[in-house]
Amino acid sequence: MLGDVVGKSGKNAIKKNLSKIIDENKINFTIINGENSSDDGRGITKLDAEDFFEQGVDVITSGNHIWDKKETTDFINKEKRLLRPANFPDGTPGNGYGIFSIKNNNFKIGVINLMGNVYMRKTENVFDVAKKIKEKFVLKKNVDFILVDFHGEITSEKMAIGHFFDGVTTCVVGTHTHVPTADTRILEKGTAYQTDIGMCGDYNSVIGMNKENSLKKFLKDSNATTHFPAEKEATISGIIIEADHKTGLATKVLRIIRGGSLNI
Repeated sequence: MLGDVVGKSGKNAIKKNLSKIIDENKINFTIINGENSSDDGRGITKLDAEDFFEQGVDVITSGNHIWDKKETTDFINKEKRLLRPANFPDGTPGNGYGIFSIKNNNFKIGVINLMGNVYMRKTENVFDVAKKIKEKFVLKKNVDFILVDFHGEITSEKMAIGHFFDGVTTCVVGTHTHVPTADTRILEKGTAYQTDIGMCGDYNSVIGMNKENSLKKFLKDSNATTHFPAEKEATISGIIIEADHKTGLATKVLRIIRGGSLNI
């Protein structure tokens, strides 16, 4: 699972490194958050989505920027591998979750995309929606593994949703704040967790956006323009999860930070 892909630099890093990461680690299933992947860092285009799938991505999750490109409302209903938060209001185009097949075997993966309520665009209560989805997806009953992308602003809400799903999903990761947290672990009931898995973008920036222009914004400089992505070498940030095929729960979780200024 990889964090928010930001602009051209993030897409270039995915194109350059993803297949290597998949091959080196024998990855069976790959999820990225693609809501900032357009060239201007706002939304996702049909072409970007298709490119990600060609490069080995199985499912694309998103968040509050999913509708920043008008074309998304047209193709998201047809492209089931592109998700929007499940707690958007009824009637919203697209799907907030789905069941997908793992390459070369019969395992089924449930992928759930949720968005926080605190300091975010107004959505349905995320815990109410999560409770209903938890009743639909049951490990080793109708799915073999369950992966959750929680797109949220504050750490407490992300941690709460992690504990809410502990023991009933394979993994819960946070996205949206674009900075990887150092709490990668397996929770006590067996769910892999990280409060935020960061971004795939240029970290010599302000959360992926050009730092000089961002400083002008904070300083209320009249010369500031609309935010635009930094475009030097990007870092790929996310996690790799190993899971027990008998229980569907995590057995190992590894933080991955590769390339760019954040490389470790």
